[in-house]
Amino acid sequence: MASNSPVEVIESQIRECYGRVVWTHKTQEKCADILNRRHDRLKLWQMILSAVTTSGILLAVLGDSKPAGIAAAIISVSLTILNAYAKKYDLGGMAQKHVDAAVSIWNIRESYLSLLTDIRACDLGCDKICAIRDKLQTDLHKIYKGTPRTINKAYEEASKALMKMEEMTFSDEEIDKLLPKSLRKTNT
Repeated sequence: MASNSPVEVIESQIRECYGRVVWTHKTQEKCADILNRRHDRLKLWQMILSAVTTSGILLAVLGDSKPAGIAAAIISVSLTILNAYAKKYDLGGMAQKHVDAAVSIWNIRESYLSLLTDIRACDLGCDKICAIRDKLQTDLHKIYKGTPRTINKAYEEASKALMKMEEMTFSDEEIDKLLPKSLRKTNT
């Protein structure tokens, strides 16, 4: 078995923590996106059903059409059910909680990345590294206590985003396009 220095052992654990936080952050973002899409569709259907119900009622009253009245009543019941669902499950509010969680987790994610960079670039001792790690874990625990649970679809979308679309990685060329010429690595 290869012997690792204490700093290498701690770095290995911090890398694992960083990976978990990256996944959690992306999953929270994707969950917010999914819930926002659902919220938008729900609002659209509420508007459509309201318009159809109103039209049906007007047609039934002004046009003296019993079938239009029956159809309007059925659609009105559907709208009532949809409205009850919207009231019980505040998708917009739930999405915002996931956005807030992602924002909070983003800061921890970047702090873990900075710590990993400092471990490699600076001569930090084990005590200093452990103190920073422990503070990050405490801060993350506080965030997780108030973080809403995600849905499976969000995890699937996060997996696709991170593993296939590589949303968290950039080539030197991509980064250079964002930087002023004086800070670029490549000659693009």
